[in-house]
Amino acid sequence: MKFFLDTAKIEEIRRAKELGVLDGVTTNPSHVAATGKTFRQVVDEILTELQEEPVSLEVVATDKEGIVKEARELARLAPNVVVKVPTIVEGVKAMKVLSQEGVKINATLCFSSLQALLVAKAGATYVSPFVGRLDAIGHEGMGIVEEIRQIYDNYDFSTEILVAAVRHPQHVLEAALIGADVITLRLETLEQLFQHPLTDVGLERFLKDWQKVPQ
Repeated sequence: MKFFLDTAKIEEIRRAKELGVLDGVTTNPSHVAATGKTFRQVVDEILTELQEEPVSLEVVATDKEGIVKEARELARLAPNVVVKVPTIVEGVKAMKVLSQEGVKINATLCFSSLQALLVAKAGATYVSPFVGRLDAIGHEGMGIVEEIRQIYDNYDFSTEILVAAVRHPQHVLEAALIGADVITLRLETLEQLFQHPLTDVGLERFLKDWQKVPQ
């Protein structure tokens, strides 16, 4: 399973790269706004730092023509750009056009397995089910991921399942067990995956014992 970082902050991307497990980055308008920088400043920083790994940049238009226009402009920025398009009627229409042109698409704001089926048929490169937001309204977010995995396997769709809105390490574990292709998560959640109290206790014990070894 690939690990993407969900952020627009360059310092977080660099920290994640140092961990040795970063496969890509996803951004959204909220993340960009949190940086206090212009969109182009943010994009230039990220694409300079990541020149091969997929970087998802989101359109803000909500009509087919506007989405297609924005997506083409974003795709021209670098060959590793993936364009995030909302899973709405106009978005799916645009996905079909863009996928036929070779533009890589991340179908974002997906909340049902039927939506995931539609974007796969439209040629999306990734589908992003937002599991944390589903959990927050009383639905089982990972249940949607299981359904999508089954549907995609049934029909051999090439669209990759990119689990989004991850809230904690358990989401990461469940996504991996289901067989999701990608998970995108905040830096703090990624760092939590490395932690276990028994690892800390074991290391402390080994180091204490090492002090007893004649040097």
